[in-house]
Amino acid sequence: NCIIKEEIVLLKKSVMKRRVVSICMLLVALGVSSQNKKTLVTINKEVTTVADFKRIYEKNLDAIDSEEAKSVENNLTLYINYKLKVAQAYQLKFDTLPSYKKEIAMYREQLMAPYLQDTTFIADLVKEIYFRTKNEVKAKHILVRAPKDAAPKDTLIAYTNIAAIRDRILNGEDFEKVAAETSEDKSARDDPRSGRKGNNGNLGYFNAFKMVSSFEDAAYRTKVGAVSKPFRTQFGYHILKVDALRASKGALEVAHILITDTTAVGKSKIDEVYTKIQENEAFEKLAATYSQDGGSKLKGGKLNKFGTGRMVKPFEDAAFSLQKEGAVSKPFRTRFGWHIVKLLAKHPVKPFLELREELTDKIKRSPRMQMSETAVVNKLKAAYAIIDNEVAKDILEDLNIRSLPKDSLQKVLFSINGTDIKQEAFVSYVQNKKNKPTYMLFDNFKNEQILAYYKENLVYTEPAYAHTLKEYEDGLLLFELMQEKIWNVSSKDTLALKTYFAENRGKYKAETLKDIKGEVMNDYQIFLEKNWISELRGKSDVKIRKKQLKRLIKFYGNR
Repeated sequence: NCIIKEEIVLLKKSVMKRRVVSICMLLVALGVSSQNKKTLVTINKEVTTVADFKRIYEKNLDAIDSEEAKSVENNLTLYINYKLKVAQAYQLKFDTLPSYKKEIAMYREQLMAPYLQDTTFIADLVKEIYFRTKNEVKAKHILVRAPKDAAPKDTLIAYTNIAAIRDRILNGEDFEKVAAETSEDKSARDDPRSGRKGNNGNLGYFNAFKMVSSFEDAAYRTKVGAVSKPFRTQFGYHILKVDALRASKGALEVAHILITDTTAVGKSKIDEVYTKIQENEAFEKLAATYSQDGGSKLKGGKLNKFGTGRMVKPFEDAAFSLQKEGAVSKPFRTRFGWHIVKLLAKHPVKPFLELREELTDKIKRSPRMQMSETAVVNKLKAAYAIIDNEVAKDILEDLNIRSLPKDSLQKVLFSINGTDIKQEAFVSYVQNKKNKPTYMLFDNFKNEQILAYYKENLVYTEPAYAHTLKEYEDGLLLFELMQEKIWNVSSKDTLALKTYFAENRGKYKAETLKDIKGEVMNDYQIFLEKNWISELRGKSDVKIRKKQLKRLIKFYGNR
């Protein structure tokens, strides 16, 4: 905050003064930087540098109100007391308690989560998704199914089929005709039993998050009028053709009245209702009286907000054709019956800065986050020395891999920066994973091991993570110890509390402990802690470097 305030002042001054002050600040920073590495205090041979103390001291400095509480000396005393208490917690092996281990493991996972995300990748993806939110693509597709865990032979057959279908279209055959003939998406073909007409592969307009991510990627990366190369989703192999790209129409809130009778009787009824609307009868009341949509009639016909691609086309066209809020459509027909629609509100796509946080949250909750993790793994692969043992990988071809004896699985499969991963670890990993081919499981296993290595070594590569984790570990230990040494004693040992009250009765106006128990308990806790600290200091070796302390006091005094 001091630096920020200084910058604000500098902005108001001349260029020459700004340069002079900047040079002075640089000289001070260089001086403090050299001091940071020096020892400030040694507690039972454990060294605390000036930088260690400054980091703790400055962390909550702006939240402290009184000058006395900001005192460097007072804070150093508190720091020493804190370190002595934590050291005793370790001596008493509080860090081996199952409850402590469980909570630390949970916190560690939460704390390292941001380090497992590629922030640059996510930022670029948010911009890309915003473009896809602001613009809608119209496409049609052909699908050849292939399960995610298909054998290589079956995968090749599916790919060969979709490639051949693409060649037919590139050679001049009509996409829709070929889709109706070959696509394994049932919606593409007519269904004689139900009378449903096929869509010939047409999907209409859609935008971000409406399709699986790989399909969405292919649609937005294919030029209008072009046919994509074959691509894979969880359903199999696809090709698609992009028909159009347009600005998004946003979303609408509407109310509607539905008459399900599609005959002339239904048409007569909807016309009667429309006449009443033109005579200024309330739309909401008419919906409650006449509409046969049980889900909306009691809400005045109001439907949930929707964008393009969510409603049947005649309904969507009628709703989006309404220009002003409060406007009402003429009666129109869909396969559900006769409708009248009233426009309640328009919701155009918000500007990027307003939508960025919402899109980021959506991405983080979606399967796309696996792409971020993949980006992290790829960076780690490039940074780490990873050596595969091709001979040891022969076990991937063994059909009885899960029943191989452990003593035959001691070869190193691969190493990560010199850390060996043996065959035994992989066989253990695949024991209960029988729904995927071994070669796919090996890739997953290898990626998981790379991430595990990164997480295990995060305390050595990310100082901010290491400091925060250490503070939490020590703070949790101190909580457990304070509970045992102070809080439980003051609240559960009633005899000790009564004795303290009797010995200090002169301090209190009340006659009985019951009347002021909270106040006495607080004083007793302070008394217990003082005695405890005195005992810890009495059997500890604490050495403060006075020269460094004076320089710190002067430094913060000048600031």
